[in-house]
Amino acid sequence: MLVNGTKWLDTDGNPIHAHGGHMLQYDGYWYWYGEDRRDNIYVSVYRSKDLTNWEFRNHVLTTESKTEPIRVRTDLKLKNEDEETPVAAGADNADSTKRRRYKINLERPKVLYNKKLNKFVMWAHYENGRNYLCAGCAIATCDTPDGDFVYHGSFNPFGYMSRDCTLYQDADGTAYFLSASRDNADMHVYRLTEDYLNVEELVAKLWQGEYREAPAVMRREDGKYFIYSSYCTGWAPNQGKYAWSDGINSRFSLLEDFGDDTTFRSQPAFILPLDTEQGKQYIYVGDRWSGSEYFSSSYIFLLIKFDEKGMPYITWNDNFELDPVKGYTEL
Repeated sequence: MLVNGTKWLDTDGNPIHAHGGHMLQYDGYWYWYGEDRRDNIYVSVYRSKDLTNWEFRNHVLTTESKTEPIRVRTDLKLKNEDEETPVAAGADNADSTKRRRYKINLERPKVLYNKKLNKFVMWAHYENGRNYLCAGCAIATCDTPDGDFVYHGSFNPFGYMSRDCTLYQDADGTAYFLSASRDNADMHVYRLTEDYLNVEELVAKLWQGEYREAPAVMRREDGKYFIYSSYCTGWAPNQGKYAWSDGINSRFSLLEDFGDDTTFRSQPAFILPLDTEQGKQYIYVGDRWSGSEYFSSSYIFLLIKFDEKGMPYITWNDNFELDPVKGYTEL
């Protein structure tokens, strides 16, 4: 049994640090990636065969990760230096000032498998660690889902700001990157190149001036696409909303309410699709943030249901069981 909104532990008994994360199914396992801001870590990954018991696998991206340029001109820095205090006169030090290294910010890491490269490709939101002005995206790759990712740097897609983000892989393998732009006022949808290492086209600018963040995408079996998102209220939860379309790069509907007025005290992380004995299921996975105690932030998993018009909704339940075959069962 799993309990929503509580601290979840891995198989070693340690808290799972996969905030703002994403799941990928590969070779019999589910891999759960997410933010891990402890020490020199940026992104960690866990894996499971049953979606209930999660084994820690690796800190896949850290301040010490290998960096490697790609054809896109990017900023490859994984840590920065900041001047502190002058060294005392006569000190045995070649530098005249002490310097400290500080981390950049990598948020909402999402990973897809690219068949063309035979690599796992990560996209994330990048900030420089001193302020929130860079508003860029960052890319990393690896030959395995839980190995040491190589960092390929950050950039602004077509020169636009890029903050809260997600990846979506369509049935034909085409990948899309969604990110909040223009100081979060608009949501941009980019089609990626075949290798997932660059944006190819800005295919949509959604909800101009409506300030949406934390996007999560799914496609239902009837062909309808849904984007879930939150309003911009910092760490505080707010009323989630969704919109639908007949194509990821087509016109989307107006935004409609999703969940209660705080989305059950959560913010969208991703949608988990499952082919189960009960049929196709879609699980809303949300972060329950704790701004004052980030590392105590937890997760909620809720079954997305659909009304007679085919529109999605969620209801609260404390306890549930989750299995790739049996699916999501409310307790």
